[in-house]
Amino acid sequence: MHAHDRFLPEWFNRIRSRQITLPRFQRFVVWGHSEVSGLLTTVLRGLPSGATLILQVGDEEKFISRTMVDAPKSGGKVTEQLLDGQQRLTALWRSLHDTYPDRTYLVGFEDDPTDSTQRLPYVYGQARWIKNGKRYPRWVDDPKQCWSRGFIPICLLRPEDMEDKIDQWVEEAITAEGVDMFEAYKRLKKTINDLRIKVREFNLPYLSLPPATPKEVALDVFIKMNTSSVRLSTYDIVVALVEEETGKSLHDHVESLAEEIPRAAQYADLPQLVLDVIALQQNRIPSQAGYRGLDYTKMLREWNKVVDGIKGMVSFLEEECIFDAQRLPSYTAIPIIAALWEYLPLQPDNLGNAKHLLRKFLWRACLTTRYEQSSTTNALQDFRALKKVLTHQADEKIIPILNEESYPLPTKEIIMLAEWPKRKSILGRGLLALQIKSGAVDLADGTRASVTSITSKEHPREYHHLFPVSILEDAKIPAEKIYCALNCALITWRTNRALSNKDPIAYLKERADNSALGQEELQRRLSTHLIPYEKLAVGYQGLSDSERRAQVQKDYAEFLTARAQLLERAARFACQGRVFDAGLIFRAYGD
Repeated sequence: MHAHDRFLPEWFNRIRSRQITLPRFQRFVVWGHSEVSGLLTTVLRGLPSGATLILQVGDEEKFISRTMVDAPKSGGKVTEQLLDGQQRLTALWRSLHDTYPDRTYLVGFEDDPTDSTQRLPYVYGQARWIKNGKRYPRWVDDPKQCWSRGFIPICLLRPEDMEDKIDQWVEEAITAEGVDMFEAYKRLKKTINDLRIKVREFNLPYLSLPPATPKEVALDVFIKMNTSSVRLSTYDIVVALVEEETGKSLHDHVESLAEEIPRAAQYADLPQLVLDVIALQQNRIPSQAGYRGLDYTKMLREWNKVVDGIKGMVSFLEEECIFDAQRLPSYTAIPIIAALWEYLPLQPDNLGNAKHLLRKFLWRACLTTRYEQSSTTNALQDFRALKKVLTHQADEKIIPILNEESYPLPTKEIIMLAEWPKRKSILGRGLLALQIKSGAVDLADGTRASVTSITSKEHPREYHHLFPVSILEDAKIPAEKIYCALNCALITWRTNRALSNKDPIAYLKERADNSALGQEELQRRLSTHLIPYEKLAVGYQGLSDSERRAQVQKDYAEFLTARAQLLERAARFACQGRVFDAGLIFRAYGD
């Protein structure tokens, strides 16, 4: 193959007349505004940006096509399909036509570090937003204010007849230039025209595959020759392979699934989840190696199983009070649950038994080390074993994750080492999930954790230190013990701000005084987080510095031990598949 020159005006003519389209299997636009700005700066400085790849179209298109974003939907006969270069051409087309809803691209000028007498053009993406029907910031659309900041809208450089628009913009831009407006007009007009020449003469060469190229060859070249700065993902490649093998769009299927089950995307990246579920359904490892051997025809033929499985997975996670990805201890478990869903019986008693097994599996995935290493291989092993048990081919002894000798439940000593839940450690998040499952309510308003409250953007939950950081740091408590799962409760943003750095007892007394139900209600609310009230109700008024530090060390150690015992009991109940609440855990703790 040889590279052929093609300048930007010709590319735009072909896009405008819809002579060039994209194969439908191509991923959608993934470039951010920094990549767009970088490409436009490259153009204005006369630098190359690599080659594109097109497939010549003969009598008919080899691949079902779609138009580029914001390009005309109708036109002449399609003569080319763009296999590589979508991100660059889309960026050039949309920026020069000013069709990005959230950005307007502007040309500015900076000193040339190699020549102090020269100024180099660069491109800046100004954020835009709509308020009360108007687009802000307003200065971007005001030539006078825009030029006073040293910017020129890049849409004025579009390679077509723009003379009247340029003249009008320049006239409005230089109204405050002073008496010699004619000279100012000429300078600005020349600056714009010089930049327009750079755009008009920008060469984006292409490599061309002839019309006789077999589909599989074109597809192979597409996968191997990806020159953009954002590499093809495994999902992008699978989309292309599905299109080639079945003639159907995986994009369309996944979009339809997202509309039918909007909550699914709150647990995971939906394309990855879909591929992992399908891999398990086809008895393959949920990884890139497993994806390569998928039967795509079978996948689409049995697509309803994917949808039903993910829908069932979401409802099951909500029943277990795991409401989003931020609070999900182990991603590895959720495609397994979705892939197993088709094997759950319909008869109520049998369904209850099956869900009991899934609960044991889920919580062991959240609280043991089973998926900390070799997670994809272990996932397939557990899926196969669980499937056998659900289809009455074996008993639970064959399920690796349920083997307590290999994967013991966390003891209070291990629990005391668990990391801060905001970090992505399985045990740290698993312990927080146990608190939510136990019925955690907000300490101030008493609202129980739910889908609505946990995922609220208006009143987001935050990770609160029960013993304040400043008090523990002053007592020389190590950071790993300050930022540990046992010192954390998930509460609303407003409550977290109200707590500040007060002693635990000072805050507790304030809440008791402000609560209509008094200290008893406050103690109940704390218990829903599996927080031992008597170990948190401590204070340090009247103590010297040395006495206070010693007392804090003693109180904090006792608090961590007591809470670890409560969570150890809760972990045992959850991993047995039992339904429980905080009251049951405290009663068991007291026995």
